[in-house]
Amino acid sequence: MARPVDDGFSMPPEWAPHARCWMQWPCREPLFGKHLQAARDAYAEVAQTIAEFEPVTMIASPEHMVEASLKCGPGVSTFPLPLDDSWCRDSGPTFVVNAAGEVAGIDWKWNAWGNKYPDHQRDAAVARSVLEHLSMRRYAAPLVLEGGAIHVDGEGTLLTTEECLLDPNRNPHLDKGQLEILLHEYLGVTSVIWLGKGVIDDETNGHVDNLCCFARPGEVVLTWTDNKRDPQYKVSVDAYERLMGARDAQGRRLKVHKLVQPGPLHRSKAEARDVDVEEGVQPRVAGERLAGSYVNFYIGNQAIVMPLLDPKRDKQVARQLQNIFPERRLIGVQAREILLGGGNIHCITQQIPLGKRKR
Repeated sequence: MARPVDDGFSMPPEWAPHARCWMQWPCREPLFGKHLQAARDAYAEVAQTIAEFEPVTMIASPEHMVEASLKCGPGVSTFPLPLDDSWCRDSGPTFVVNAAGEVAGIDWKWNAWGNKYPDHQRDAAVARSVLEHLSMRRYAAPLVLEGGAIHVDGEGTLLTTEECLLDPNRNPHLDKGQLEILLHEYLGVTSVIWLGKGVIDDETNGHVDNLCCFARPGEVVLTWTDNKRDPQYKVSVDAYERLMGARDAQGRRLKVHKLVQPGPLHRSKAEARDVDVEEGVQPRVAGERLAGSYVNFYIGNQAIVMPLLDPKRDKQVARQLQNIFPERRLIGVQAREILLGGGNIHCITQQIPLGKRKR
């Protein structure tokens, strides 16, 4: 079976020009409870914001197509497809490009973040269905992986966490060395920078897109707190030390931008009691910590779409992100309702690089 690297493909950085952004309409009612409509409003606002800069397609279960279309408006396309959940970064395809400007897609194995949700077979078919719809070449990868677990600089370097990729509920038969080989074969990377754990209480078991991401080659943005009593402090310090001791695929040392975390944020009583318990899924309780992170932003064409999560920190973080990305317009979107489901703006989006479709 051909692998992307055999055909000259590699994963481009997220700041490369996009042809389109894909999203998935919220449909798992036990996840949001009475906040489901508010979550849908937030998803629609994200879609509308991104659509100012690039085309957007919202995948929706057939029974939700009319609602999704009406809420998102005429500037957002819709695509009918049965869904279990709403995190397109993870269940959607990951896209790769070659020197000829062709684009292909990777269909990772999907098991709902280490079998956290028993009902996930419809989402397991999303990547294949999207690639078939696009008439785009599909590479079926032999490992469980989600798009939020990886971030690349487009020059051979990949960021990930040990907590996620070495999770025994994902690929218990693979060690670091074997994973690095597969990441090279399917994403074209030559250097993997392993961070330790992800953001505290992240339901994905440490997705890197909540902790750290590339801003450009040689520069990363890292979730940070100066509060030594906060359990996130040790996690972020460990990540910072690993980043400062690393070199990327081009031999560069990294510049690290410390991005303050919101809160910490916690689930309110209303937000807890409104959420039904799904069989086999840990219940959401009042007072539990939410894995809020400003690093979970979307790099769009000419724009950065950031989550607004904490009125005490939003403006400070917006100024910092604008300084990191001076060439892009910064737009904030209220995102707590998305966070209540377990992720944020980067988690609900998946970009297609600009280029010709490889068939």
